[in-house]
Amino acid sequence: HNLEMKHLPGADPELVLLSHRYEELERIPLSDMTREEINQLVQELGFYRKETPDAPVPEEFRFAPAKPLPTLLRSQAPTADGKTPPKRDKEEHPDL
Repeated sequence: HNLEMKHLPGADPELVLLSHRYEELERIPLSDMTREEINQLVQELGFYRKETPDAPVPEEFRFAPAKPLPTLLRSQAPTADGKTPPKRDKEEHPDL
């Protein structure tokens, strides 16, 4: 769910992760990965695999990936109450 494959002849395969606003978040090269490794990666990123193409998607996976990406700063992600935390200085570590 929420995963689209586009074949670009001559291009090296890569997974391009987009935000809900279609802004590029990260590019992950797939050339050196096996099919099993790619499937594991997609699962680790929090994407939901439907049993059949017509199967419903559980509410918690509608906006997959369900897990926050490690490249996103916590200051960009909303908190559990839906509010965005205050902006931090670039030098300030998000965990401090």
